[in-house]
Amino acid sequence: CFSVVCFHVCALSHQEFASCFCHYNSLELTVEDFRRRLKYFFMNPCEKYRARGRKPWKLTIQILKIAITTIQLVSFGLSNEMMVTFKDENLMTFRNLFLKGYKDHRHGSLSLYTKRDVNEHIHYIINRYTNLQNLTVGNLAYELINGDYTPLTLCQVFYRNSTIDPENDTFDIDPHIDKDCISIHPMQSLSNDTLATHPNFSLDFRRWLLSVNIYLTLKTINLQTVRHHELPDCYDFHIVIVFDNRAHSGKIKVDIENDVRIYECSDWNVEGTSGKNDYLLLSFDSVVFLACFASLILCIRSVVHGIQLQFEFSIFFSAYYNKTVSWSDRMEFVNGWYILIIVSDIMTITGSVLKIGIQTKFLTNYDVCSILLGTATMLVWVGVIRYLSFFKKYNILILTLRAALPNVFRFCVCAAIIYLGYCFCGWIVLGPYHDKFRTLAKVTECLFSLLNGDDMFSTFLRMRDKTYMVWLFSRLYLYSFISIFIYMVLSLFIALITDTYETIKHHQKDKEPVSQLQAFIAECIDQPESGRYQNTDESTCCMFSSGCFG
Repeated sequence: CFSVVCFHVCALSHQEFASCFCHYNSLELTVEDFRRRLKYFFMNPCEKYRARGRKPWKLTIQILKIAITTIQLVSFGLSNEMMVTFKDENLMTFRNLFLKGYKDHRHGSLSLYTKRDVNEHIHYIINRYTNLQNLTVGNLAYELINGDYTPLTLCQVFYRNSTIDPENDTFDIDPHIDKDCISIHPMQSLSNDTLATHPNFSLDFRRWLLSVNIYLTLKTINLQTVRHHELPDCYDFHIVIVFDNRAHSGKIKVDIENDVRIYECSDWNVEGTSGKNDYLLLSFDSVVFLACFASLILCIRSVVHGIQLQFEFSIFFSAYYNKTVSWSDRMEFVNGWYILIIVSDIMTITGSVLKIGIQTKFLTNYDVCSILLGTATMLVWVGVIRYLSFFKKYNILILTLRAALPNVFRFCVCAAIIYLGYCFCGWIVLGPYHDKFRTLAKVTECLFSLLNGDDMFSTFLRMRDKTYMVWLFSRLYLYSFISIFIYMVLSLFIALITDTYETIKHHQKDKEPVSQLQAFIAECIDQPESGRYQNTDESTCCMFSSGCFG
């Protein structure tokens, strides 16, 4: 029994741990009792029910969570889709309304090359804005603040002082930047010489104009949500039309940037609605919140219990066998699935709070909410694999992933170093000549696509018209990357997984314990239905006393 062992350990100057391990008020545990207790801890929910009649509450809640979180995600996803679609369609509307000659440019931004084109384009935008109500087919309106319409603001950005003479190869530039703006109110008539006669304002390209920015604000209401029994939102579109001349290459790029503010309309009325759907959605979100909170509490409790049992097992193994428990055996007590469920519950609770705030129009963080709810739902579905892993025929995937993870991680670190080297090299050398290598982010995406055998021919093809030296380097670069990563790195990666899979199959076939912990538990031959688990002591070894860890 533990009392004999503990007194022996006390004689070996481990008095505090041994005395803590021995103190059990009126019950003295035997080795078999402790082994049976460990076996019960690692049982699946069905076995625990047969052993003690314990209801599988966590399993029930996880199954419930799969249903309600998926329904919640689908509901929010449809609402988010309508919002994103409305924003994108309005941005396309603004481009067609204000950009002269815009034809849904998908292969680059609209560009201007002459001063006349720039001036005509600016006049075109101002005329469109001042006569917007007579042009648009939507429900766009000007912003009204304190009884006055918000004006359109036209600003030009240029160097403070500059003298450029390419003919004589001379220049004198003050790098400080000045900004000059004028305001034009809606419904204001605009003649062709308005800008020219405006005090202190003219488009002077000789001062090395950096950009011309046009700022305007429009309001609208998203009415499509009415068909889905949702209250429409009001939108403020803060639009910036940018004439970008920073390159000074003779090509001015024109594009529209859009910032959106979503809020609850001040006064609304929808015939035939009573707000019942909103209350039902809020009630459903509250149910999701409570279910995830209950799951969070149960999983945290299980993790804490596992850590306590880990300390008991470490002390017992040191006292009874005079051995140190390995780190891998210690981690067996920390259930990674519970950690995953805890993370999922925290994300679902946070996302549900944000969703309630969005529905009540206090918040507009659609993107943050969608990321939280989407990731949480993914983790909930992944967490179900834990319960499938209790069946041997379904357990092979989990065991293989868990056993291969350390080697795979070390292998990926080495491969990532080579991968980053290719990324930086391709970005610097091929970036000026190839769109797919123009930025470091594009390079990583392009090389990852090549790694998976995607878009190879077009990547080679688009380098044909470059200089011979760059063309030759691109061939060496692409051929070496494909050869190393597809024929070597991927093959070795698959070999790591395959080797681990064969090892797991061997252990399952021979039924060999792979750790000291499993070997110790395997000596317990009591079945769950034996009734021997009914009176197993669940108290922790140290009873949270101060002497245990003093």
